[in-house]
Amino acid sequence: MPHTTMTAMDRLLCTLGFNEPDRVPFFLLLTLHGARELGLGIREYFSKAEHVVEGQLRMQAKYGHDCFYPFFYAPIEVEAFGGEVVYAENGPPNSGQPIIDRPDAIGSLEPPRIEDASCLKKVLDAIDGLKSRVGDTVPIIGMVMSPFSLPVMQMGFEPYLILMHEKPEDFWLLMQVNQKFCVDWANAQFSAGATAICYFDPLASTTMVTRKMYQQTGFKVARQTLAAIKGPTATHLASGRSLPIIEDLVDTGTRLVCPSVDEDLAAVKAACAGRLSVLGNLNGIEMRRWTAEEAEFRVRAAIDAAGPGGGFILADNHGEIPLQVPDAVLSNISEAVHTWGGYPLKSTRL
Repeated sequence: MPHTTMTAMDRLLCTLGFNEPDRVPFFLLLTLHGARELGLGIREYFSKAEHVVEGQLRMQAKYGHDCFYPFFYAPIEVEAFGGEVVYAENGPPNSGQPIIDRPDAIGSLEPPRIEDASCLKKVLDAIDGLKSRVGDTVPIIGMVMSPFSLPVMQMGFEPYLILMHEKPEDFWLLMQVNQKFCVDWANAQFSAGATAICYFDPLASTTMVTRKMYQQTGFKVARQTLAAIKGPTATHLASGRSLPIIEDLVDTGTRLVCPSVDEDLAAVKAACAGRLSVLGNLNGIEMRRWTAEEAEFRVRAAIDAAGPGGGFILADNHGEIPLQVPDAVLSNISEAVHTWGGYPLKSTRL
């Protein structure tokens, strides 16, 4: 395939095949910036699928990145279960009071039907709207919370850790409910037109739990869940460390891993060794203060570490770029990728 004819989809598929496309693909995982682009408040922006479609189209045209990301907000899944969403003016919506206030409530918990959840229907409409505009030329990235990590929002971090360690029967009952929902939700997004699903699983990281605990719990959940999802997935650890569990992630059947900014990107790429592609790992928090020179330096360093041989997509390390990151920084990142990311790669060593 001639490099000059590559669409964003061509570029992604080429690099996922561990070949070098025309340039390094890059994903700007922007959610809240769409509200700013349209001059809307965050609650109003997420009230209609049409807003998100327009926001995503404008941002992709503005920065020239290689995906659409119609992810609304993390607690939308808890909202589907009947939970509360708390909005902020300058940050992502968050979950409110836990929907599980005691372990014995798990027995009566039912997975929501996708078609009955209006909040999820908006996401599906946004995916469908983007698909109708771009067809197969630009990847559309859907998102699910893993069944293993969702309980942090369903019941709170500490109660969930206690459940995991002290009440294994209740833990596995909750996993069954969440797995059913996760698979249905992921497959509904594929049916709407998603190209791939980002499987957010921060609790899988050894930043959060030991590898032994993960192997006994979240690893088994991931392997079962991903096998039932009808399309490719990327496992995102949302800033958590990945290196200690690379072998486990390979065995779950996922296609990509998203490592922490605290990890050596070259070491992650080497550990994946043609079995997993790598997405990452720019620091979205520090990005708020980057100069043009710093943005170029960080992009060049990431490309140098992981770009050779394909199998790499440049992105932030958390899965959502903060609203406080200025448009100028996003433009600087884009310019640096287009300057330094063309294959065959220039000498980027700094």
